[in-house]
Amino acid sequence: MKLRRLAIEDVVEITPSRYGDERGYFSETFRSDWFVQNVADVAFVQENQSLSRGRGVLRGLHFQSAPSAQGKLVRCIAGAIFDVAVDIRHGSPSFGQFVSATLTSDEGNQLFVPVGFLHGFCTLVPDTQVSYKVTAYYDPAADRGVAWNDPDIGVDWPDFVDPSLLSGKDQKQPLLRDLPHYFEFMGAVS
Repeated sequence: MKLRRLAIEDVVEITPSRYGDERGYFSETFRSDWFVQNVADVAFVQENQSLSRGRGVLRGLHFQSAPSAQGKLVRCIAGAIFDVAVDIRHGSPSFGQFVSATLTSDEGNQLFVPVGFLHGFCTLVPDTQVSYKVTAYYDPAADRGVAWNDPDIGVDWPDFVDPSLLSGKDQKQPLLRDLPHYFEFMGAVS
């Protein structure tokens, strides 16, 4: 597996090795021992999958608050996404900043988004499927978010994002400046 720390080094892109022949390929997409040693000492407890029918579907920016705060390991299993993580850990040198990566099923790359970050993505092609492991169970009472187009964050989304496809929840998320302090920066995750 190849590991690449993004500009906010707690967010990590992982590209599993693929072993191919005329039949196709084999890839070990996750190993707990490798992940704990190289990325973060976390345990994943739930796996989720979404299908977005159209290009330009945006989901996010989401997080869960304590005691159900989630780290996520995101992977595109069909299609491609523009994937975003935003640091919302108060006291962090990168508070309010974002990093992004393009995740594709062809490349098989993944993004680890630790606790204390918003997460969102935009589909780059129709019929995109995303799978992600999380470190805490889904808790509707802890479900939170920030406006996808918050000008203080300034995510450089693809120009074909279709705001009419936002969920009802994502149409009315607050700005980061109006969000209570949910997370404090305690140093690097790994």
